[in-house]
Amino acid sequence: MPDLEQALVISNNEVGPSLFEMELAASQTVPLCQPGQFVHLRVSSTHDPLLRRPLSLYDVDKNRGTITLLYKIAGRGTDLLSRTQAGSYIDIMGPLGRPFSFPTAGKTVVLVGGGVGIAPLLYLARQLMEKGCGVKVLYGSQCSRELVALPRFQQLGVDIETAAWDLESGYQGLVTDLLAERISGQNIDFLYTCGPEPMMAKVAEYARRYNLKGELSLEEHMACGVGACLGCARKLTGRDSHYVKVCKDGPVFGLDEVEFS
Repeated sequence: MPDLEQALVISNNEVGPSLFEMELAASQTVPLCQPGQFVHLRVSSTHDPLLRRPLSLYDVDKNRGTITLLYKIAGRGTDLLSRTQAGSYIDIMGPLGRPFSFPTAGKTVVLVGGGVGIAPLLYLARQLMEKGCGVKVLYGSQCSRELVALPRFQQLGVDIETAAWDLESGYQGLVTDLLAERISGQNIDFLYTCGPEPMMAKVAEYARRYNLKGELSLEEHMACGVGACLGCARKLTGRDSHYVKVCKDGPVFGLDEVEFS
């Protein structure tokens, strides 16, 4: 059974339209955290709603023993979560799931994030830089007000470009079109992506076209978080295609493994 912890809510602030950052003190959970994993949160002090909510690890500070989460209000559960006050405690389970893999030091990697799907890529970027990789981030959203993770990437010192339709400074359009312009003729060793499925499908298409390896993080509704209920089953591609449990076998998969509709 995964570890449970009563985590102290340090802050829970709105940082954009229906977008929140929550920082938790979770000294038992933090040492186990790896980029790409998630925690399963109970969003109220009661059993209503019954199911936990999965949130990607946005950032982890192992010195302070804290986890930061980025989430968007998408229903009753996350709306309740947004009302959680600093100083209260929240029941978390984790870390759960398969993390991202790392290339060897000195490799050049590109991270493509869309909307709130940028969340697992911040901690990943931090770890990649610490391991000596060259990191480029392409970060897109429907509108510039939703590019709430930009300051954190800038503080990290990573090379980042943004894409949105209303940008005055940056790429006006889709982040996948920005990727198309940057990928041709570039020395890229590995791609990572997380965001809306049409975006990730396009990234996977470019990976095939340019013969690049990469990984993606799937966003799925999850009930149990440990692979017992089969609520997050997803079909993989290939001759030996079969169904996997995103919460346990993922959420990280190879770009060439996932079947997009």
